[in-house]
Amino acid sequence: MPRRRHDPLKPLHDEQRLAADPTIHAAVSASAGTGKTQVLTARVFRLLLGGVRPESILCLTFTKAGAAEMANRIGERLARWVRMKDSDLKKDLFALGEATDPVTLDEARRLFARVLEAPGGLRIQTIHAFAQTLLAAFPAEAGIAPGFQPIEGRAEQQLARRTLAALAAEAEAGGDSGLISDIQALSMRLGEQGAEKYLLTCARRGEELAALGAPATIEPALRKLVGLQDGDVDALIADHCHDDRFDCDLLRTIGRANLEWGGSYGRAHAAAIDEWLALDSAGRAAALHKLALVFLTREGDPRKVMAGQLKAHPAYDEDAAAMVEAISEILAMRSAAQLVAIQAAGLRAGQAYAAAYDRAKRAAGVADFDDLIRWTRELLAKPGIGEWVRFKLDQRTDHILVDEAQDTNADQWAIVDALREEFFSGSSESEQRWRTLFMVGDYKQAIFRFQGTDPAEYENMRERVRVDAEALAEAARSDPEIVPREFRDVAISASFRSSPAILDLVDSTIALVGHSALGLPARPELHRAFHSDRPGRVEWWPATDIAAERGDSEGEEGWLDEADRAHATRIARQVRALLDEKPVMATTKRPLSPGDILILVRSRGELASLIVARLFAEHVPVAGIDRLHLHRPLAVKDLLSAIAFAVQPLDDLNLASLLVSPLIGWDQDTLYRIAHNRNGDLWSAVRDGESSDPDCAAALTLLRPVLAMADYETPSRFLETILSGPMQGRRRLVE
Repeated sequence: MPRRRHDPLKPLHDEQRLAADPTIHAAVSASAGTGKTQVLTARVFRLLLGGVRPESILCLTFTKAGAAEMANRIGERLARWVRMKDSDLKKDLFALGEATDPVTLDEARRLFARVLEAPGGLRIQTIHAFAQTLLAAFPAEAGIAPGFQPIEGRAEQQLARRTLAALAAEAEAGGDSGLISDIQALSMRLGEQGAEKYLLTCARRGEELAALGAPATIEPALRKLVGLQDGDVDALIADHCHDDRFDCDLLRTIGRANLEWGGSYGRAHAAAIDEWLALDSAGRAAALHKLALVFLTREGDPRKVMAGQLKAHPAYDEDAAAMVEAISEILAMRSAAQLVAIQAAGLRAGQAYAAAYDRAKRAAGVADFDDLIRWTRELLAKPGIGEWVRFKLDQRTDHILVDEAQDTNADQWAIVDALREEFFSGSSESEQRWRTLFMVGDYKQAIFRFQGTDPAEYENMRERVRVDAEALAEAARSDPEIVPREFRDVAISASFRSSPAILDLVDSTIALVGHSALGLPARPELHRAFHSDRPGRVEWWPATDIAAERGDSEGEEGWLDEADRAHATRIARQVRALLDEKPVMATTKRPLSPGDILILVRSRGELASLIVARLFAEHVPVAGIDRLHLHRPLAVKDLLSAIAFAVQPLDDLNLASLLVSPLIGWDQDTLYRIAHNRNGDLWSAVRDGESSDPDCAAALTLLRPVLAMADYETPSRFLETILSGPMQGRRRLVE
């Protein structure tokens, strides 16, 4: 079998080569497709080839996927160099801009073993993993319990739910009706899942919520913020409706004009005005919304002034506008009070939950990502201790490389800032060492504010490094022992991925909208397509005409948004038309095929599934969605019901779902007959009916083995027995 040849390293071009220079500090701004990861890995290779100890290199990235990709690229390439032919190895070294003499070749072949033998190896970590490692080494100095474990994903969700349940139970037992009301208001506004998501977000902002002060002070502070006076809002509105504060004379003038105008509308308006004026202040406050309908539509728009109204009162339009302004101002007080009440409830509940969640984490000996970053930042900033910890880190770290810098928030930048501080100290010991800082990222992506990121923070960090580098260069003029290193602010504009048409659209959009409107602190560099002859086209479709697409019946998709259904149909028909046209692709020199088409969506939700269904309807071969949710198919839900029954047979709702599933086969009428008017739980009702009801007897024949298996079978064999054993679950589900 012939040996598989590995692709050589791609040569560095223009700005890429400037950024990959291992002898200088660099901050690199680069968009997707410009080779950011290639530049970073090339810089690591060049550092190693320059004799840098692998353990002195620290690569920080934001995601586990980014760290894994970087580690794999470097590890695989170094392993290839060990056994690569001289001619192929020379191509790689030439692409990096390194010498290709025999000495460099030998050095390149030894790098893999050197990395493996280095204490701790080449450190390529997420910033959270780095923080965890540092805290584990200095728990006493950080003031935390040794042996803590990071928490994420499902474990974090479970702890969050347990904390919420415990908080609600504690509030109910302690008679804290206010907290219960706040949680209920939050659930009513956001729904169960929305409320849980909101509270977990609050848990990550515990310090900010604690700074709001006592719960009783939150609502008054919000009232002051929106300009709403203290006190009962109904009393405030009643006060504004009193004859002394409300222009009742103007209202009477408008009423007389409507009466003179006549007609059903005029008489109805006049009667509504008279009824409102006859009430006391409290009654007027309660009926203000009815008076508003004289001047406003139910949608809140000012009513059109009729010719008869102007004839009866020539200044009717001006007077009506003044009354609309007065009524709207009073009604806004109620809206503001409602807004303040729900916001205050959310903040009070979030404040209580954040404190409870923090206690729950400490009790469980776990820490989330925000804890890791906060503790590390505080450790490095502690007077005395922080300097000592930074000194220990400084002894083993000479080169810091930050990948995905656009996703680094202010707290994480503070950690990087503390690590690189000694690089620009100007001390002779420091400057005798080869030390560099490298940052690369697409700061335009930071406009999405992922986990508190801000493009301004990236810009601030670049500016601090530039100022420090220039100050050190100035100091070197009077101190020959200082060897300053150049700082390069590099923007890689060449995209190796996109065609000119795509990049021109992006640049034109930024120019039209303005960089400040997108949240960018400065106008980014214009993009440039490296493959300038690559074809491309951007089509801007007009909004979908729903009325024109209503010919198809809703069927089982009636619960989906009508616009989504029309849009999915339009996309499928467009794809079908492209395939029927069969244009020859400029890149492949062959006719367009289904595999050449990729449909991108914001999220793999219902619209994505609907597009796949519509493509099938148009007889377009489609691979489907590239991410599946295992728990969503009905067959999986039925199996989960069987698992839940084995764990807790007294869960009535779950047992009812299992009984009417294909695994047992009851219909709704049978379930109603057994469950209605029962005494006790549903499982007992099924067992009591074994002797007299054949449906109960048949169900128990299937369910009792399920309960028995739970005590001794592994989960996989438990499910396989249900599917392939006497229950014949697979056959039942398929049928």
